[in-house]
Amino acid sequence: MNIILFSPEEFPPDAPAATTSAPPSPLGRGAGGEGLPQTNTLALPRADPRAAHILDVLRRKPGDTFDAGLVDGPRGKGTLAAISSGDGALALGFAWERTVPPPLPPITLIIGLPRPQTARKILNEATSLGVSEMHFVTTGRGEPSYAQSTLWTSGEYRRHLVAGAAQAFCTRIPRVTFGKTLAETIATLDATAAAQPDARRIALDNYEAPASLGELLSSAPNPHSAIRTSHSALRTPHSAFIFCLGSERGWTAAEREQLRAARFAFAHLGARVLRAETAVTAAVSLALAHSGRM
Repeated sequence: MNIILFSPEEFPPDAPAATTSAPPSPLGRGAGGEGLPQTNTLALPRADPRAAHILDVLRRKPGDTFDAGLVDGPRGKGTLAAISSGDGALALGFAWERTVPPPLPPITLIIGLPRPQTARKILNEATSLGVSEMHFVTTGRGEPSYAQSTLWTSGEYRRHLVAGAAQAFCTRIPRVTFGKTLAETIATLDATAAAQPDARRIALDNYEAPASLGELLSSAPNPHSAIRTSHSALRTPHSAFIFCLGSERGWTAAEREQLRAARFAFAHLGARVLRAETAVTAAVSLALAHSGRM
């Protein structure tokens, strides 16, 4: 953990909660700098993995500080005030910054539901790199039972988002949905497309893509986009992307037609066949580099 994250709900209910312009977090209400108290206190049970990290990895002692953050809120400094002689709980104090980190890059991922162990890697790595949304969808060649995994039904997926954000020294958590169909997810994106009119829609495909993702990003504006923008505008830090990656068995012919109808251009990641988590990392990295963020 490069920063230890805490949810606003962990603090006493009478602690004032600030507002934020960021989208709602899957972990709860957002928190921002305006109106936030400069200090907060929290009793962290010794069994909590974060307590173990503070004591055993960071080797903090009473009076020492560590980097801390509120999910979707500000960063700050935590102080280990005391360790209970009874149950070993950690008494923590916090001083929060008055500003919150910038919004996440406007990169949306639509991913055919992979096996749970692959989904865990994607959740962690994509959050660490920086994406604003991840939608894990059911597809024609996907395994339907993956949607019933305890990764999703127990809420475990949230832990992997927090781990990815902590790795990146960031407090922002992407929005995540799972179990909807590809059609339902595209329809939802279409309904909110006005918020990102210049978003480049790209579907990754090993079989019918005419060009590599690198070639597509460096070419003229997306011919499938409803709104034309200049090449220079596409390379600004505000460029938005929607990537669609199929399930581990690929797209069906019907899904390809559906994506074309939804204005997705097709691209590949080279001649080598990549694992789903590697393809996600490669696509997001290229998008971040293209928009000047990497």
